[in-house]
Amino acid sequence: MSRAEPTYPAVPRPLWTFGLLRSELVTTLRRWRTLVLLAVLAAVPVLIGIAVRVETGGGDPDRGGGGPAFIAQVTNNGLFLVFTALAATLPFFLPMAVGVIAGDAVAGEAGGGTLRYLLVAPAGRTRLLLTKYATVLAFCLLATLVVAVSALAVGALLFPLGEVTTISGTRIGFGEGLLRALLIALAVAASLIGVAALGLFVSTLTNSGIAAMATTVGLLITVQILDQIPQLHAIQPYLFSHYWLSFADLLRDPVLWDDLRRNLVLQGIYAAVFGTAAWARFTAKDITA
Repeated sequence: MSRAEPTYPAVPRPLWTFGLLRSELVTTLRRWRTLVLLAVLAAVPVLIGIAVRVETGGGDPDRGGGGPAFIAQVTNNGLFLVFTALAATLPFFLPMAVGVIAGDAVAGEAGGGTLRYLLVAPAGRTRLLLTKYATVLAFCLLATLVVAVSALAVGALLFPLGEVTTISGTRIGFGEGLLRALLIALAVAASLIGVAALGLFVSTLTNSGIAAMATTVGLLITVQILDQIPQLHAIQPYLFSHYWLSFADLLRDPVLWDDLRRNLVLQGIYAAVFGTAAWARFTAKDITA
């Protein structure tokens, strides 16, 4: 009499996992909500560039005072529009867009009744949650690059390009300026890691995508307000938004790395804390619809 072979649970293959990630990315990027968010982000540098062009009368830098950081230098070098646009969108527009995508990541699936079908596949909850987070992080990078590329194109069309004057007063070549702009875009994208983890955690707490998005954006606004109250200086270094504008140190000569490192460490802590909380909640979540 032959003995039956033991059965083992299906183990997701790496190729299948990459297929799940690709599917998540395509699904997210095809949504009208995502496309509208990216279009709004791309429009911000256009509006800033046109406003600076009109205000300066085509090249009088003395009339361009005020506004976001680096805006006074835009008329002399269109590359500064990249830095200005990132400085203008980082406090609200970029994190709001990330909060919307992260808040809808799990709650939107649960509310639409598709989450349980995703869990039927041999991915498991942990792999699915990691895939969702990787998708949100990919959106962080894409959204930041959309702002930077749009600003670079508008800056090249409306203003001259050339050597870049750093915050320290030294001049660097246009090629090195482009490299610094890329590093700044990467630093800005990395600054959104904490918001992405927070939004994903909130998304595991509810089955309503709208509620998750609203809560995430509300928390973002609350943290921004707390970071501006002088009496709360003791807790401000622990707020995920505190070191966001440290990317400006990449325009110094030499570059100052202290606040940039603090920002990365802080974002990593938020990702670890809220990522773990999201995993604990999601793995214990009763998904019946």
